[in-house]
Amino acid sequence: MALSMQLRGGPGQSMRWRDVAELVRAPAAFTVPGDGLAGAAAAGFPYGLRTGLIPLSSACLYWAGMALNDYADRDLDRVERPERPIPSGRVRPRQAIALATGLSAAGLGLAAAAGGRPALRVAVPLTATVWTYDLVAKSTATGPLVMAAARGLDVLLGAGGRLRSAAWPAFTVAVHTAGVTGLSRGEVHGTSAAAGRLATVATAAATVAATVPRDGWAATFRPPARNLATVGAAAASAGVYAASVGRAQWAAACSPDAATVRRATGTGIRGLIPLQAALTARTGALAVAAGVLAAAPLAKLASKVVSPT
Repeated sequence: MALSMQLRGGPGQSMRWRDVAELVRAPAAFTVPGDGLAGAAAAGFPYGLRTGLIPLSSACLYWAGMALNDYADRDLDRVERPERPIPSGRVRPRQAIALATGLSAAGLGLAAAAGGRPALRVAVPLTATVWTYDLVAKSTATGPLVMAAARGLDVLLGAGGRLRSAAWPAFTVAVHTAGVTGLSRGEVHGTSAAAGRLATVATAAATVAATVPRDGWAATFRPPARNLATVGAAAASAGVYAASVGRAQWAAACSPDAATVRRATGTGIRGLIPLQAALTARTGALAVAAGVLAAAPLAKLASKVVSPT
């Protein structure tokens, strides 16, 4: 007997867990925890042990955004992607909205539990930005910027009110996100070579930003010795990011057909993980950075079961 969620869309109809996983792009959630952890590391882990709730809050808000995405695209998907959960009839539109609402509420609740009012001062605008992107901005020229703002706010969510401390990693993640989002618009019909080149430039900029030592290059060679280890770990993670994401995006620039763009988009989504690890490592939180990086093979494995795009 198939597992199902008792979130009814009509008499006798409920959503199967597999349909929900496909609707919210479940594997892509592996790319989310590193946002808040990078922000928390930059701000000195202001939430303490409650920092662990921030990735859960972010995952709920991310999944809410994915459900909203398919709700907003339901008419277009009937033509371009009829196999998706809503146009195929496996999920009803009102079920997607109910799920997005519930996940948004859960995300806000977890943020409040982690950091109280300082966390909510970021989580509330983050939630508003997610809904704005999917329901208003996605198809406009401002879409990539709004999505970039959402991921930047997700980094700041971990900073516990110390927003200035986490501004650099938030900006870096936002730059990456803008590039990937802009390129992703060609997943169905292909895009221009210029879009691929622009995404590659964004990746190069994010790579450089992630390797700049937190206290400046001069501090790298001063005692304690961990300064050098910190820079080395950040550079290694950023190198993995640049090699994987940059290569895929350059391939899209050289051959901007839909299939190549889809591969580059998937690589760009998963490639956020080593970038987050680099941003975390540059603060000296090497153990946390290693934990973030460990999510990369899990994301790749899960994406073979459910597409993250």
